[in-house]
Amino acid sequence: MSLYAMQKFLFHLNREPEVQRRYRDDREALLAGYSLSDEERDAIIRGDIGKLYVLGCNGQLLMHFAPLLGMAWADYLQAMRDGVAKYGPVRAGVYVMTTAVDEKVAGV
Repeated sequence: MSLYAMQKFLFHLNREPEVQRRYRDDREALLAGYSLSDEERDAIIRGDIGKLYVLGCNGQLLMHFAPLLGMAWADYLQAMRDGVAKYGPVRAGVYVMTTAVDEKVAGV
């Protein structure tokens, strides 16, 4: 998995109008410039917030990606919950640590 490349892409997408234009016009060509796994590339192309979250993307990056997709705040939060329900626990990144702690605190 290439969590760094995935997050670097989202950082660029969130900040650079030219990257946003290219994302709208030709996602495949844009993403060819990033070292992403097929799973990561597919989630970005589909705008699958839940899958990106499970793959370890930082929520600060995802919360700016969601409006680019036309997603409302409540839908963004639900997409992350749905991602965990559909794909399982967060696999990488900072949320792996907090998920385990939250489950212990909640008595799960």
